[in-house]
Amino acid sequence: MLTITVLIPTYRRVHDLKRCLDGLKQQSRPADEVLVVVRDTDTETCQFLEWFEPGLLPLRLVKVSLPGQVAALNAGLAVASGDIIAMTDDDAVPKPNWLDRIETYFLFNEQVGAVGGRDWVHQGERRMDATRSLVGKVQWFGRLIGQHHLGAGPPRWVEFLKGANMSYRQTAIAALKFDERLRGTGAQVHNDLAFSLSVHRLGWKLLYDPLVAVDHYPAPRFDEDQRGQFDRIALVNKVHNETLILLEYLSPPRRIAFLVWALLIGTRSYRGLAQCLRFLPQEKLLTIHKLFAALQGRWQGWQTWRHSAYQASAPQLAVNSKSMEPKLQPINTYRTSH
Repeated sequence: MLTITVLIPTYRRVHDLKRCLDGLKQQSRPADEVLVVVRDTDTETCQFLEWFEPGLLPLRLVKVSLPGQVAALNAGLAVASGDIIAMTDDDAVPKPNWLDRIETYFLFNEQVGAVGGRDWVHQGERRMDATRSLVGKVQWFGRLIGQHHLGAGPPRWVEFLKGANMSYRQTAIAALKFDERLRGTGAQVHNDLAFSLSVHRLGWKLLYDPLVAVDHYPAPRFDEDQRGQFDRIALVNKVHNETLILLEYLSPPRRIAFLVWALLIGTRSYRGLAQCLRFLPQEKLLTIHKLFAALQGRWQGWQTWRHSAYQASAPQLAVNSKSMEPKLQPINTYRTSH
């Protein structure tokens, strides 16, 4: 028997949070701990949780002073006590067997470090019912195939999971935290990608089962990254984050292929030259703005990666240079030790 902590970051979405907590009350396998992480300036949510009827859920309120999802998730991880940490968004509602199926996979295979599943996306009154078989993969040249909200079929191994529906073995993430270098004032897009790829890189298996499901009702965000709208800063931040994450994950030859593909082709969302030309007839000047925002994000992501790589190598360089210093000057030894 394993213990399970459910971790939910939230900000100014009381109605959505209540629906999420109601879903957790209906679990066939109850949570052992529910952590709701709230910004200390979010008085409405704090008041709601103080009013929330005790005894219905083993709920703990965790307050954080820094903005952004990364800070909230790290604050939750720092106090989570479960053997499994199951994460979902405040605008998602877990299916009644969500925790039961999650626990089964972790009990069945000790090599499983993470489990996730489908988030059934609701757009108003309509639910997205399309299906895809390929989910959670990084193609050899760095193109991401997410599609977690469309996955169908049997369980399968993946490389990364989606933040609205992912869970981790505590021992697999004991040395990890969400990447504080990621940009954005709220959602900090791709923080789930960075975290799950780190677990995969450590040698753990990540499993995706469409039946480990939540209903997802995408709610408005309270930052520059508004769903369905173009914002230059938000796009630069998202491309920066993706670039940084993939440059750290890919091997050197794959990094080169990724950068060439990203700059010359790109995707519908993060455009390279070919995608810019593709949308030019219908979007005109807007597609140019999107291209330059993507290029700026690629450059800034490259710079952050290079700076991090330099910092990581600096201690080793210092050790090597120290070992090569001549040992004939006692005065230098004296100054070093004081």
